[in-house]
Amino acid sequence: MAVVLAAGVGLNAVPAVADISPLGANIWNCKPSPVRPRPVVLVHGTFDHMAGAFATLSPRLKARGHCVFALNYGRVQATGPLQGVGDIAQSAQQLSDFVDRVLTATGAAEVDIVGHSQGGMMPRYYLKFLNGADKVHRLIAITPSNHGSSSNGMVNLARLLGLSPAIALVCRACQQQMVDSDFMKLLNGGGDTVPGVDYTVIATRYDTVVTPYTSSFLTGDNVTNILLQDRAPLDFSGHFAVNFDLVVHQIVLDALEAPPARTLAASIPAV
Repeated sequence: MAVVLAAGVGLNAVPAVADISPLGANIWNCKPSPVRPRPVVLVHGTFDHMAGAFATLSPRLKARGHCVFALNYGRVQATGPLQGVGDIAQSAQQLSDFVDRVLTATGAAEVDIVGHSQGGMMPRYYLKFLNGADKVHRLIAITPSNHGSSSNGMVNLARLLGLSPAIALVCRACQQQMVDSDFMKLLNGGGDTVPGVDYTVIATRYDTVVTPYTSSFLTGDNVTNILLQDRAPLDFSGHFAVNFDLVVHQIVLDALEAPPARTLAASIPAV
């Protein structure tokens, strides 16, 4: 049984539901091709799970020839089946272990990560503090909480999910995603990015969870920041609906399938 949210996200009420992989993901004998050389790892957000967050994106990626993998993380006993609520540093270690498993199974040298909300921000801890930069080529973050959210945004998140305010009291990740938290200061201290990784950030003007929406954007030479409404002015998708938005899906595909910069440079004739 699941509680279906107005935004289109299913919040699992039974732990087993959360453990189901989205369609097309976690096929462990999948081998990357020369055209799609890097596996794609999908990372859900706070209170969400892999099956709900990537129900439509995962099969689309698989249909385009990508090896797709997804994980659940950040579950703590006090919040039952809810995912993405635990300490973010510990969640990043879970991501690190999962990426190692993906690389071993596929034989790939690197992965690309696509994450939503906390799942777009948390991998930056992995990249910066857990030696993830050597194993990740690209991070595509959909409405990520990169610089934290106002307390109103966290309240909106709880309301959208229909959760008791008491849940927020045991959600360590919620506190860590507040603006100016110690975690945010640590994560963003010394710069938003690390060398060797390409970053794509997708934000929506109608985000009421990561507030203000501009806090999603990163600063760095290897960053592409995209406002959804610059691509689709009449797209009113908010924080959760972006996961099911076809325009967002296309932006993700374009970023994943862009030729390497060195290939582009080689194709430009000298003058």
